[in-house]
Amino acid sequence: MTYDALIPVIRRLALEAGDKIMEIYNSDDFDVKVKSDASPVTEADEAADVLISAGLRAVFPDILLVTEEQAASHTEKSDTFLIVDPLDGTKEFINRRGDFTVNIALVENGVPTRGVVYAPAKGRMFYTQPDGQSVEETGALDKDVVGNVTPILVSKPNNSALLIVASKSHRDQATEDYINKYQVRDSKSAGSSLKFCLVATGEADLYPRVGRTMEWDTAAGHAVLAGAGGKVVRFDNHEPLTYGKDGYANPFFIAYAPGVELKEA
Repeated sequence: MTYDALIPVIRRLALEAGDKIMEIYNSDDFDVKVKSDASPVTEADEAADVLISAGLRAVFPDILLVTEEQAASHTEKSDTFLIVDPLDGTKEFINRRGDFTVNIALVENGVPTRGVVYAPAKGRMFYTQPDGQSVEETGALDKDVVGNVTPILVSKPNNSALLIVASKSHRDQATEDYINKYQVRDSKSAGSSLKFCLVATGEADLYPRVGRTMEWDTAAGHAVLAGAGGKVVRFDNHEPLTYGKDGYANPFFIAYAPGVELKEA
């Protein structure tokens, strides 16, 4: 597999999954179930997972696929794997808030190297090109014809007036306490992996996550942010956040534009 072969496939699958998700989102009603970890799952999560999984396995049958909705995939391991969250921000989806995304990423030797994040309700699509540069595509978002792409780049942060983005559904006192360590010009909330993309485009300087996430929640956004010059580190020791961990569970982390003077936990 080459990056030139990968990027068109994950871009197209993200768009196709987005269409399926929006079809259900715009319906009068949809089923919501509760998984064993007490998190919600909808028919949109499941339909998007089936579509993306089939598409990736058809083109890249020899690469391990790890996906949120297929628990059996969570015990397999490889240095190189594709990782998918077919609908990140299920709570935003259920509450019809629009801040949900389709996430597909490639991880190599613990590092998310390529990825796509598509927010179908917002019409925003971010992905890494084959050369690793992250872009935002605008226009019709046609599945077969790539529209206008604009390279994205993190901000040059002003540490006396930082722009912060944090979770919409999981913004707790621990998060507020950490944000209060900084001099903040503006603080906003957003759902799903869009927070990584807001840092990647320079719309925010810093995204701290003091809460539980899994690697499929973060890998695609991490790849997009890295391709825009950003970094993601562990909250506790500021070491790089790595992937392929046991159970694919993340520690707390901080995503940021280099130049932000990180505070201790």
